[in-house]
Amino acid sequence: MILVDDAVWPWRGRLWAHLISDTSLEELHDFADRLGMPRHTFQGDHYDIPTRLRDEAIALGATAVDGRELVRRLRASGLRRPRPGAR
Repeated sequence: MILVDDAVWPWRGRLWAHLISDTSLEELHDFADRLGMPRHTFQGDHYDIPTRLRDEAIALGATAVDGRELVRRLRASGLRRPRPGAR
């Protein structure tokens, strides 16, 4: 399943959300391709997407969840990559 959290992360004058899959990276990349996201914007286990694309992702079938639920589902899927320097 594709999940997207709230666009609350400010960067470069916009608010951003995270787009993940709790199933597979292949599913995530396929969905990101449908949104027009370049593969080089992949962040190891998610894509950062601006508010405009968040709305489009939901229209294409992504499920909106809060940030805590998104991280919980990503960890449970086994797809979560550790942050650099984290043990």
